[in-house]
Amino acid sequence: MNSPDTVARARDTPDQPQPFAELGLTEAEYATITRTLGRRPTSAELALYSVMWSEHCSYKSSKVHLQQFADKAPPSSALLAGIGHNAGVVDVGQGYAVTFKIESHNHPSYVEPHQGAATGVGGIVRDILAMGARPVAVMDALRFGAASAPDTGRVLPGVVSGISFYGNCLGLPNIGGELDFDPCYAGNPLVNALCVGVMRHDELQVAEGRGPGNKVILFGSTTGPDGVGGASVLASAAFGAADGESAKRPSVQVGDPFTEKLLVECCLELYADGLVVGIQDLGAAGVACATTELAAAGTGGMCVRLDAVPLRDGSLGPPEILMSESQERMMAVVEPDRVEEFLGVCAKWDVRAAVIGEVTDSGRLVMTWHGETVVDIPPSSAADGPVYRRPAQRGAGQDALAADDADALPRPADGAGMRAALLTLIGSAGLADKSWVTDQYDRYVRGDTVLAMPEDGGLVRLDEATGLGIALATDGNGRYCRLDPYLGTQLALSEAYRNVAVTGARPLAVTNCLNFGSPEDPAVMWQFAEAVRGLADGCAALGVPVTGGNVSFYNQTGTTPIHPTPVIGVLGVHDDVRRRLAIGFGREPDGEPGGPGARAPGGPGAARAPGGPGAARAPGGPAAARIVLLGRTRAEFGGSAWAHVLHGHLGGRPPEPDLDAERRLAGLLAAAAEAGVLSAAHDLSDGGLAVALAESCLRGETGCVVTVPGDPFTSLFSESAARAIVAVRRGAEAAFDQLRAAHDVPGEAIGVVGGDSLVFAGLFTIGLDELAAVHTRTLPALFG
Repeated sequence: MNSPDTVARARDTPDQPQPFAELGLTEAEYATITRTLGRRPTSAELALYSVMWSEHCSYKSSKVHLQQFADKAPPSSALLAGIGHNAGVVDVGQGYAVTFKIESHNHPSYVEPHQGAATGVGGIVRDILAMGARPVAVMDALRFGAASAPDTGRVLPGVVSGISFYGNCLGLPNIGGELDFDPCYAGNPLVNALCVGVMRHDELQVAEGRGPGNKVILFGSTTGPDGVGGASVLASAAFGAADGESAKRPSVQVGDPFTEKLLVECCLELYADGLVVGIQDLGAAGVACATTELAAAGTGGMCVRLDAVPLRDGSLGPPEILMSESQERMMAVVEPDRVEEFLGVCAKWDVRAAVIGEVTDSGRLVMTWHGETVVDIPPSSAADGPVYRRPAQRGAGQDALAADDADALPRPADGAGMRAALLTLIGSAGLADKSWVTDQYDRYVRGDTVLAMPEDGGLVRLDEATGLGIALATDGNGRYCRLDPYLGTQLALSEAYRNVAVTGARPLAVTNCLNFGSPEDPAVMWQFAEAVRGLADGCAALGVPVTGGNVSFYNQTGTTPIHPTPVIGVLGVHDDVRRRLAIGFGREPDGEPGGPGARAPGGPGAARAPGGPGAARAPGGPAAARIVLLGRTRAEFGGSAWAHVLHGHLGGRPPEPDLDAERRLAGLLAAAAEAGVLSAAHDLSDGGLAVALAESCLRGETGCVVTVPGDPFTSLFSESAARAIVAVRRGAEAAFDQLRAAHDVPGEAIGVVGGDSLVFAGLFTIGLDELAAVHTRTLPALFG
C-alpha cells in the first residue's frame, strides 16, 4: 500500500505541486484553501474541496441570484421544508405531507445514455427518501437535438430505456413529463428527473450530524470507482468540440435499482422505528458531500475512518473513496445504544452497513486512513464554498432576435392551408403522440395513478377513503426563453401551473431545474439572472413558493450554449381525485364525473374509456357537451410551434404572461371540478387552439364541431397564455357560466362535442382516423 498524503506530510511539504486546475479549481480558489487550512491541502482534502466547490455542488455562480426565491417568497402556511433541504416539503391536508424535487443528469446521459438517465432517476428518488417520505411517482422532462439527427437516434432510446429500467424496477409509476426536440440540444440533451414522495407530518427527517458521540453509518451499496468525480465534474464543465464520449465514460455512474428498492424499504423501517437522528443520501460528490454537509449542518464536527468504508475495489485510496459517486448509498447518524438495532434492520433487508465514524463537537471534519489523518478541515469551509457574482450582460444578438418578428412569416390564407399546417404540427416530433416513449414506462403500478401522460398533469391518489390526491406537471420552453428569459420563464411557470389546474387541483408549490450554458459567458449569465428574477416574481404573483430545485450550468458544446431552458415543476392538491378532469372529449359515465370507482385507465376499478359504449358520436346529439374557450386570444406567434415547425423560425417577442388571469383561471377550474359541471379540460400552449382540440378529440376518440372567433389563423395557432378549453356537461351550462362570472374569466362557447371528425366550420374537416394516423406514426418511424 502506498503511503497516504497525510496532514503531517502536507505541513512538511508546503511547496509540493498539486493538480488543482485539473480538478476544476482556480488558482484563487486553491489559494483560499491554503489560507483556510494554514498549509497546502492533502490529496484527499484537495479532492474533497474540488468536488464540493464544483459548480454542481456549490452553486457558486448562482447563489446570489437564487436568494430571490427566499426574499420574494409569498406567505405559505403549507411549506414545511424549503430551500436548503434535500427536497421541499408541503402540507397537503389530512395529516399528509408531500416532498418533491427535480434535478438534472444531462451530461452523464449524453456520455452513456442508459446509465446516465437511470442513475438520474435513482438519485432523485434518494433525495425524496432522505426527507423521510416513501417515493410514490416519478416524471421526466427530456430534450434532444433534431429528431432526425443520428446522435439523437443514439441518445434518446438509451435515455428512455434507462428511465424505464430504473423506475419500473423500483415499482414507481412514471406519471408525466415532456419530450421535445431542437437543434440547440445536439450534443447536450437535457434529462431532468422529478420524484414525489408522501409521508405524515411527524415523519420528516433532517440532514444534520447532531449529538457528539453519535455514530455515523454508511449503508447500501459498496463503494467502487464508478463515477469518481462524475456528476460533480461533468456538470461543472462544458464538452469541448473535440471531446468524445469515450473519454468521459469512466465518470458515469452505474445504477442498481434492485439494491435501491431494498434501500427504500430499509430506510422507511429505520425511520418508523425511530433509529435515525440525521440522514443524507449520497449522490454527486459521494462521501465527501455527505460527511461535509452532515457535519456543517449539525454539531459541527465529525471523525470518519475512510478505511472502514466498504469497498468493492480494494485499490481505492482516500481521494477516490471521497469522490466516488457509486449509487444506492445513504449515510445516517445514529445514537450509540441503537446501532445494533440499526444494523439489524439493515441485515433484514440485505443492505450492507458499516459504522465509519462519529459526531464530535470539535468544529473539524477529521478523516483517517489506517490510523493516519488525511483530512482535517472546518466542514463549513467546504460545504459553503465560494460565492461569485459573475458578469452578466445582455447578448449582442438579443435585439436583432427580438426585431425578427414572426408576423412577417407567410401564413395560410384559406382552410386548406390551415388544415395542412395543423397536420404538420400534430405530426411534428415535438407535438406527436409520445406513446413510443410512455408505453415503455409503467404508469399505473401501485394502483394509485389517476391521470398520466398524455394528460396535462399527472394525478396520484393519496387517501382511498377521502380521494385526496396530488397533481404534478413540468413545463419549459427554450424558444420563449431565448427570446426573453424573464418572460419565457414566467410562461413556463404559467403553463405548469395551468396544467395542474386543468386537472381540477389547486397549485400549491414549485420546484425547478435551471438548464443554462456556461456561467463564465456574460450573455448566458444575463439569461440566468433574468430567468431567476422572472421565476421569483412569477411565484410571488401566483402565491406559490419555490421549495427547491437544481441549477445545471455548462450545457453547451464548445462555445455554443443551449437555449436557456428553465424547467418548472408545479405541485397541486386535489381534494377528491374522483372529480378530476381529463383532456379527452367524450361522455363521462352516468352520475358524477369521475365518481366513486372511477380510476386511471388500466388501473383497478378503471372507468369506461371516453368514447366507449354510450358516448355521444353525432355532433350536437342529446349528450353533447358544449365547448368553451376560456381566456383572451391575441396575435402572439414569437417562439410559437407554428413558426418553429413550419418555418424553422425563432424571433420576435414571446406571448405576454398574465399571472393574474392564470390565478383566476385556476380558481375557476378547481371550482368547476368540485361542482361537477365539466366533462373535460385542456390547457392551450404549443400549437394553440388547433392542436389542443385535436389532442382532446384523439384522447377521447370523439370529434367536435367548432366555429372559431375572429381571425381564423390567430384563433387556431396563437399561443396566448392563460387559456384553456373545457367541455361543459349537458344541463350545466348556466351553472358554469355563473362560476365563470364569479371568477372573472372571459369565455366564449365555440362548439360542441361529437362525431368522428375535427370540424372547423367554414374552414376544414379532418377525420379522426387521419388525425390519429399522422399523430402516432412519427416517433415509431424515427426510433423503431
